[in-house]
Amino acid sequence: MTLDRIVARRASVLLRQLVADEPVIALHGPRSVGKSTVLRGFAAEAGGTVLDLDDIEVRDAVVGNLAAVVGQPTPVCVDEYQRVPEILDALKARLNREGSLPGTAVITGSTRQDALPTTAQALTGRLHSLTIWPLSQGEILGVREDLLETFVLDPQGVVKNVPSSSTARGEYVERVCAGGFPLALRRQSATRARWFDAFVRASVERDALELSRIRERQAMTDLLGLVAAQTGQMLNVSAAADKLGVSRATAENHLRLLEDLFLVVRLPAWGKTLRSRVSVTPKVHVVDSGLAARLLRLTPDKLGGLDPASLTDFGHLLETFVVGEIRKQASWLAEPVTLGHWRTSDGAEVDLVLEYDDGSVIAFEVKASERAPGPDFRGLAQLRDALGKRFVGGVIFTTGTRSYTFDDRLHVMPIDRLWTPVALQSTSDAAPGRDL
Repeated sequence: MTLDRIVARRASVLLRQLVADEPVIALHGPRSVGKSTVLRGFAAEAGGTVLDLDDIEVRDAVVGNLAAVVGQPTPVCVDEYQRVPEILDALKARLNREGSLPGTAVITGSTRQDALPTTAQALTGRLHSLTIWPLSQGEILGVREDLLETFVLDPQGVVKNVPSSSTARGEYVERVCAGGFPLALRRQSATRARWFDAFVRASVERDALELSRIRERQAMTDLLGLVAAQTGQMLNVSAAADKLGVSRATAENHLRLLEDLFLVVRLPAWGKTLRSRVSVTPKVHVVDSGLAARLLRLTPDKLGGLDPASLTDFGHLLETFVVGEIRKQASWLAEPVTLGHWRTSDGAEVDLVLEYDDGSVIAFEVKASERAPGPDFRGLAQLRDALGKRFVGGVIFTTGTRSYTFDDRLHVMPIDRLWTPVALQSTSDAAPGRDL
């Protein structure tokens, strides 16, 4: 699958809403994910221009004229602000003078703002961070995903209205290996592989070094590869440090740096107060399944096999793919949600748990098979019984074609339901504040 057009981003809609309330909005995310495209589109609508601090001439001009730059008519639009982090201090000074007026500035950065030096964290409390993730499958196809919005309103209705799937296993393999980076999706096979390789080199050799001045360049690259090999699993940092030949503290610092650069996402353990035997170890996911597949040198041909190794590799990458798709949809909701995984010491687990502010919970399991036999529901059933009425519903995603209810609040859906919109008959019972 390849991409031959500029994609409309759901984050652009959210950005237009946020500028009405927030003084400064920072679009964060990995490099080459489309932050600049979103910013340029917003600036064009607002009648403004974008200062690109990746351009060395622009950067030099800005450094000597910070007050004048941030004193321009609002919204001030700055791309890759981490190249001149002092611009945050200048923005703070303007807000101090004029008041924290909504829509003062929109900025982008390829690292988390809280990872910058302390002196650059000038806008704490006045900066809203909006993460731009790789393209979702719905964005790629030009459809509006609605699973999280509709499922919490009427789980049973959603299951009944899902059409039979026509997506074959081979298409899932292709989508997993392609991932969601726009520039990767514009390339095919060998050229896409070279793009991913260059992306990793730039992220480690330029971005990571600039952020932390680390010396263990090879250890960073090796750690990213090790995380890819364990994507969707719990990472033992001490064991990883031993494999890399570095201290545990160094491995942990490098892992945090990979998170700060949005290359790796740690999914925290959820529900630690439910039972004492619940695991507290987070899972790790590479930010994009296509990147993870390239790091592991896995192609659609290799993953398409039915041998045990291929099935195992595909299962882990598929979980990362599905968790990533749900994470993207969660980032567009009107209300914040907490994401985590749930696992007990006796082996019951749930791949992804979403908790809303009102305490209601929906949960998801991912299976790389066409069927979901009864034992596959063990984790979801235990979580349902532990939560009682708080448990809205649990879903096992499969590569099969059917959608059905297995047991009380436990359902099966094809994976492509994630990007197959299903309109409910009525939304009159929608919870206040929910994004419809």
